[in-house]
Amino acid sequence: MDKIRLLGRQTSGNVQKVIWMLEELGAPYVREDYGRQFGNTQTSEYLALNPNAKVPTVIDGDLTIWESNTILRYLAATRGAQLTGATPGEATEVERWMDWLLGAVNAPYLTLFKESKLAPEERTAAYGAASKEMDNLLAIAEAHMEGKEFAALGKLTIADIALAPVLKRCMGFDIERKPTPNLDRWMESLLNREGFQVALGERQSTNAAAA
Repeated sequence: MDKIRLLGRQTSGNVQKVIWMLEELGAPYVREDYGRQFGNTQTSEYLALNPNAKVPTVIDGDLTIWESNTILRYLAATRGAQLTGATPGEATEVERWMDWLLGAVNAPYLTLFKESKLAPEERTAAYGAASKEMDNLLAIAEAHMEGKEFAALGKLTIADIALAPVLKRCMGFDIERKPTPNLDRWMESLLNREGFQVALGERQSTNAAAA
């Protein structure tokens, strides 16, 4: 297969998902810096690839894909069946957590991400509301992870790969929240994986080519 082009900045949680997936698969790829800070996601060329002007975008041969969870599903379907369910029923156990991430976690996460950059006295009421919502969401994940090593099927799947880069940030926000020993244990285990370390920029890839 052709080398995959991954367009997106290293520091994006959604780009980190894709980097980690590619590293786990050992799929040849090249990552190119794209994002608002590079001034290249509003160009006509990029908008023709991704009309949302966001990252990541993946180019695999003649195919262009955007939306990070869709990219993970595509890579699992084409290169990594072991990272998803073997049956439609098993797939629901994996993909429900990917949809939960987008449908439930994403909105309070974005609020906390933006307002955490402000001084405490500058934060709005939305920050407090998002903090309470995030505490409840992390409690859901905490209860699910009791006695489990992975989010689904007893093995690493695209559920873990989708969740971990974002939940790592959620767990690091300066908010009041209940203890999450099960989530802490899960995260610590995943942080020992080389692919996740590469995604976070803590280790050099031996799989990715220079842009």
